[in-house]
Amino acid sequence: MPTRKKAKGKTKAKRKKTPVAKATSRKKTTTARKKPAKKSLVRGPSRKNAAVKPRRTSPPAQPTSVRRTPSLPAQPAPPGERIGVVTHYYSHLSVAILRLEFGTLRVGDVIYIRGHTTDFSQRVESLEVNHAPATEVGPNDDFGLKVIGHVREHDVVYKVRQ
Repeated sequence: MPTRKKAKGKTKAKRKKTPVAKATSRKKTTTARKKPAKKSLVRGPSRKNAAVKPRRTSPPAQPTSVRRTPSLPAQPAPPGERIGVVTHYYSHLSVAILRLEFGTLRVGDVIYIRGHTTDFSQRVESLEVNHAPATEVGPNDDFGLKVIGHVREHDVVYKVRQ
């Protein structure tokens, strides 16, 4: 079957755009504005005849031996001994990873966690070391602990005295 050649049609010539005459715009003239008047510093009744009050230039000097220190709100002492620190927190699991620094921790012990925004105590329900359940952990162990509240890294863990 013979193939047909494409018929070459006339190429369309581009139509030239007619130049549009720009409308001449007049430049707006700016009107000169007056500067706002300065307000006088004197308010109320005239001070011409008012008595001049003596003003303090500086507070009275305190003796160097007596210094006032700003009083800070007293924080209560922790309810037990410090045993570790939170190193990580998994919010979707409510699990904190702790590093035990001193002592031992067993299932059933009561711990207290305190931090910048953390302040709660709870009973230890389960401990995990390397994804395996454990009943007791010792010093320098990293372990997972299910917590009842939100904790953050560097929160301090105390073991409550019983």
